[in-house]
Amino acid sequence: MEKHLAIGLHEALELTLDRVSSLGTEVIDLADAVDRVAASELFAKIDSPSVDASMKDGYAVISKDVAIASPLKPVRLKLVGCAAAGGRQDLRVEDGTTVQVLTGAKVPTGANAVVSSEFASPETEHVLFEIDAAPGRNILLRGSDVMSGKSLIKPGRRLTPGMVGLMAAAGHSRVEVFRSPSVAIIATGDEIVAPGQPLPEGKLYASNITALGAWCRRYKMDVRMAIVKDDPGEIFEILTAVLDDVDAIITSGGAWTSDRDMVAQILAQLGWEEIFHRIRIGPGKAVGFGLLLGKPVFVLPGGPPSNLMGFLQIAMPGLMRLAGHYQPGLPEIMVRLSADLRGSHANWTQFIFGKIEMNHELPTFCSLRNESRLHAMAEADAIVTIPEGQTVLAAGSVVPAQLMS
Repeated sequence: MEKHLAIGLHEALELTLDRVSSLGTEVIDLADAVDRVAASELFAKIDSPSVDASMKDGYAVISKDVAIASPLKPVRLKLVGCAAAGGRQDLRVEDGTTVQVLTGAKVPTGANAVVSSEFASPETEHVLFEIDAAPGRNILLRGSDVMSGKSLIKPGRRLTPGMVGLMAAAGHSRVEVFRSPSVAIIATGDEIVAPGQPLPEGKLYASNITALGAWCRRYKMDVRMAIVKDDPGEIFEILTAVLDDVDAIITSGGAWTSDRDMVAQILAQLGWEEIFHRIRIGPGKAVGFGLLLGKPVFVLPGGPPSNLMGFLQIAMPGLMRLAGHYQPGLPEIMVRLSADLRGSHANWTQFIFGKIEMNHELPTFCSLRNESRLHAMAEADAIVTIPEGQTVLAAGSVVPAQLMS
């Protein structure tokens, strides 16, 4: 491929994902597993519930014994015991008898229904029933939540709190996941100052790498950040220093072609394999990607919108692939446009930040294009793409939107 020839977004993303592989795996406690990615298929070890259990506080009965029960003609059954969740007492219901059961208790042998407490009136040794109960009423059958041997999760699945709870119910306390990558994020520029430090005139705080670090941490990645001046020696030194300690590198700034944009030149001196450097996207044209000693390196421009968009569209999917995500990248939903979205370059893919407004039909996308750059990036819920070859998306159109929150 000719160096520095701008390529399309889809080609750039395919090249990135083709050259990045997931890292090794590790086994972790379920308590730490939320938002990690399953590395192997997991099967239930047990039935849950492990017994036929009562779904209500009430009374276990034989269905036919209360078939004619009503408020005007209640049925009286003899009370022969009480069963609580986790109890080991082996109680039995026979014709004309009932057992009090609490929620989660094993349904006594012989019973085939449970009448809720609000439809029964206990007496000293008997219970009056004012309602019938078909077989199976208020009974959660053994294995109805989880059945032993059933597949719970597949490799590549991002684990949610609900899945973690399901795995616990199925007898697991640990799970094999893909290792989360460690990422070095390096900002270059004489004008950059670390947040919290005094800000000399003409300088600005390193908001780009702070935002990128927050995105990486959202996906459970270990982040190391550094700021270096526009000095070839310093850039060379920091790249060399972090290479052995991280799984991937992101550079922020110094990605274009001016005298001070020297990141790609220094990466070339270090022997990186450049895959591409320039994409037909706006914002974010100067994004680059390559491999340095087999590790992915993402070169991002310094302008805030270009920096974030290059990260979200290329670097983040690449990092997510490292972490084992089967479908890396931002999730998408369909939205309806509140107004025309216009682009300026028919031969480029263009991105618009916006807010999502919920209504009774489809969510509505409202552009934040007239906001300041940083405010638009901070307030945005979603991104809508004007595809390459188009310059207008008409108001009322239904289009996919990438969700940022």
